[in-house]
Amino acid sequence: MEKYIVSARKYRPRNFDSVVGQNALTTTLKNAIASGKLAHAYLFCGPRGVGKTTCARIFAKAINCLNPGQNGEPCDECESCRAFNENRSYNIHELDAASNNSVDDMRSLIEQTQIPPQVGKYKTFIIDEVHMLSTGAFNAFLKTLEEPPAHDIFILATTEKHKLLPTILSRCQIYDFKRMEIPDIVNHLKYVAKDMGVSYEDEALNVIAQKADGGMRDALSIFDQVASFSEGNITYHKVIEDLNVLDYEYYFRLTDCLLKCDIPESLLILNEVLSKGFDAQHFIGGLATHLRDLLVSKEPRTTKLLDVADSVRQRYTEQSQRCKPAILYKALRLCNDCDINYRTASNKRLLVELTLIQVAQLSSDEEPSAGRSPAKNIKPIFSSAPANNPAQERKPAATTAATTTTPATTPAADPKQAVQSTPIKAPAAATTTAPQPKGPRILSISGLANEKNQKSAAQEKPLDELTANLGEKPFTDSDLRVHWQRYASQLPIEKRAMSERMKNMQPALKEGAQVEVVVDNRQVLEYMEEMRYDITLHLRRELDNRHINLNMRIREMTERRPAYSQKEIFEQLLETHPEFRQLKEDLKLELN
Repeated sequence: MEKYIVSARKYRPRNFDSVVGQNALTTTLKNAIASGKLAHAYLFCGPRGVGKTTCARIFAKAINCLNPGQNGEPCDECESCRAFNENRSYNIHELDAASNNSVDDMRSLIEQTQIPPQVGKYKTFIIDEVHMLSTGAFNAFLKTLEEPPAHDIFILATTEKHKLLPTILSRCQIYDFKRMEIPDIVNHLKYVAKDMGVSYEDEALNVIAQKADGGMRDALSIFDQVASFSEGNITYHKVIEDLNVLDYEYYFRLTDCLLKCDIPESLLILNEVLSKGFDAQHFIGGLATHLRDLLVSKEPRTTKLLDVADSVRQRYTEQSQRCKPAILYKALRLCNDCDINYRTASNKRLLVELTLIQVAQLSSDEEPSAGRSPAKNIKPIFSSAPANNPAQERKPAATTAATTTTPATTPAADPKQAVQSTPIKAPAAATTTAPQPKGPRILSISGLANEKNQKSAAQEKPLDELTANLGEKPFTDSDLRVHWQRYASQLPIEKRAMSERMKNMQPALKEGAQVEVVVDNRQVLEYMEEMRYDITLHLRRELDNRHINLNMRIREMTERRPAYSQKEIFEQLLETHPEFRQLKEDLKLELN
């Protein structure tokens, strides 16, 4: 029985022209050989299985060929080429750096570099997986790599160039090998299949090429596996079965169901996929890829971005015509969000099912917006909603009518604020509206937006009448700011932003119980004007002074802004409180 050789070794290229997918690099190497302009060190880097070691061996054979062609290719007939093909050449030395990565191994290699070649001009040292060398081995190798003997050429190969020392990179000519494209892999597999007498389907070879992820060695290994499983007849279904690949047929079926908003059938397809052992995250990732392929299929110029067979490309084009671009945008975003949240979800299957439900409902009559986030609401799925729902027929009570009464206020924390409701005077412009009872507005504010549309506080009962029974008790800046902060803290949740602004304000006491408040801009000034009545009423009652009035203005450009940082607050305390400054000087305090 003839000894079996795997395809990755049997069909390893023997010259540059047979190397697949690296035309630019092989052309450069051939031109260097033909012109005799050879460097002393090369670095071949790139993903696995793309031809780094193969090109290194062909290059080593070509530079020692006794009768090289004009294009730099080896003749395969001279003694040097035959010795290389029969694996008995003494001019080529290969070192696996993964298992020979010590300083002693590198010193042994350096000793071999001193021996000149017996046949040919050069001795070639191929060091595979060079990034595995230890730091000591790298340092021992540096001097020889920079100035080797004239008859030595080093070819370093690695899949992880970023792990090499910069001193190594600077001494080499660097060749970056790229991943092989799917058409190149498919064409090479067709050649191998014909040479082996194996029948095939184009779609089957395309799946093998996609599974190889740009590596020819992986593609040939998968090809051997599938050829054994299918007994020399490689079909699409046998490849799917042998490799346990999630068939695109599921995604075509699922997309049809989603476009028809057939959610039950969509969930059944998901269950069928999961029952075959596929991971739900893998499924949702495949759906996102399918939707992406549908998106690029809508434009003839981008159809070439599909890495599928021609027959499958036609199916993508047909299905994409039934999908609106805006729906595809939002569906892709939903799938991407599901993929991001999958690992942290406690019920992973439910997350995927909810995503399918939301995607299915994107194809409703309403045109979705391409640039906005997907809708969060979920419509009825298995049955229609009840025709008459009492809860839905209820309408919220009007809150902005001129004749409505404000809700009863919650008792204030301070007894002075628990004031009986006082009727509000009717505005001069609306004489037909009856006065309505109204309590302290501090506890019945409905929000900034609605407040701006309400009547101004100046139209309510005059403050002088309401506070006529109060005294004329003197107060200080500290007293003023304490009650100012208390008012700001009592504002409802709807006015949290305004509450925070007021806490940063510094009201100042002027002559005649006049209070000056400086704000940052006109918008804040408008809000404060609307609250002037309530603030003034609060301060008069708390400080027991009926002469308090609020004067508000916008801060001038030359004025100092309020203190926000710890240091600014500290300095402000020193300026406004002489006793604090005296305490600082006595105790020799400093702010760290």
